[in-house]
This record gives sequence, structure tokens and C-alpha cells, in this order.
Amino acid sequence: MDIVIAGGHGQIALRLSRLLAARGDTVRSIIRDPGHAGDVGDTGARPVVCDLESADAAEVAGHLTGADAVVFAAGAGPGSGAARKDTVDRAASVLTADAAERAGVRGFLQISAMGAGEPPAPGRGEAWEAYIRAKGAAEDDLRRRDALDWLILRPGRLTDDPGTGLVRLEEPPIGRGAVTRDDVAAVIAALLGARDVRRRTLDLLNGGTPIADAVASLRRPGGQEV
Repeated sequence: MDIVIAGGHGQIALRLSRLLAARGDTVRSIIRDPGHAGDVGDTGARPVVCDLESADAAEVAGHLTGADAVVFAAGAGPGSGAARKDTVDRAASVLTADAAERAGVRGFLQISAMGAGEPPAPGRGEAWEAYIRAKGAAEDDLRRRDALDWLILRPGRLTDDPGTGLVRLEEPPIGRGAVTRDDVAAVIAALLGARDVRRRTLDLLNGGTPIADAVASLRRPGGQEV
């Protein structure tokens, strides 16, 4: 497969590109900072410098041409204010989805967050509220797109513990909990290969089911669901 990762220097994205490259996929990773090209290249991915906060859909579409799927892994990150939660976590996702449609790329997997689409929990602060609203709006935008075979993945609290290979992967809600970044990347790699699992919103936690079995349980005769 030919995969483009938007937000290619993120912690999950770097793990994912390493997994995909190791299994023989072609990986292009979109990054904003040219200084991150070395880290991306070390994973086996080809770095593509493009600022998703300033580019237009035509420019981004040029970077997506020929891909089988796009993974939107970009995020404003810790320490960013409410404004960048909107310009990255929402607007850049919308831009990338527009570009995928222009480029004729149907596969689109978005890394979202548990709680997206719900009222933000009180007391978490302005930036958190903006983040959850931005993720919810980006999800809503994807669900309206008939030209994309979208998939929304909502990991729980992320940790840097070693991957377990054991998860709980189901339609929400499944409760709160943690999941390793290693396991998130491995689940995404498996989902990209399961092309009949699309147009679904999925929560992800560490659990007791091997990743291959968890993905296989989502597959339905006849393919996609709406």
C-alpha cells in the first residue's frame, strides 16, 4: 500500500511509519518543520514538508496523489492554545480530507480522541474544551463525505509503555482507560489492511484481545457500513 501520514512527526505517526515501512508499504509523512525530516526518514518514510495551517487543498492534494489511504495524525500538541486546536485539529483535518477528495484517495483514517462529539468535561480548561470541540467537528466533517471511505479511531489515555498487542476495539462507548502508543500504531496498521472496515467510529483501549482478532471481529460480510 501507499500511505500518506499527515502529522508525520507525532509519536504515534513515527511508530506507525516504522511499522508500515517494515512490512513493505510506501509511506509519505507530511511534516511542517524541515528539521524533523531526519527523524521521519529514519523510520523508512519519505518526509514531505508542507504546513497544513497555511497550505491550500490543491497543494496538499499534490502530495496525496497516488496514495491508497491517508492517516490524519496531526495535532496542535500539548502547550498550544485554543486557537491552534481549531486550526490544526479541525481545520487541517478538513483541508486534508478536501485534498484527498481532489486527489481521488478514498481511504481516510482519522486519529481522534475519546470524548469527541460530547460536551467537554467541566474543569479541564479552555484548551481541552477547544481540543474536544475541534475533534468532534473534524469527525462530523468526515461523516458527511460520501467520496471518502473514512474511519475514525478514538484512543483512550495514551502511554509510552511497551505495546501489549492486546486491545479492546469497539464502537463507542466502551468506558475510559489507557492504551499504549505502540498498540495504537499497530491497530492503525491492521485497520489500513482491512479495507472492508470503513465508515465506523471506534474506541480503543488496552484489553484482552489480540489486535488481529479485534480487527477481524469488525469485518462484516459485504464490506462497508455507513
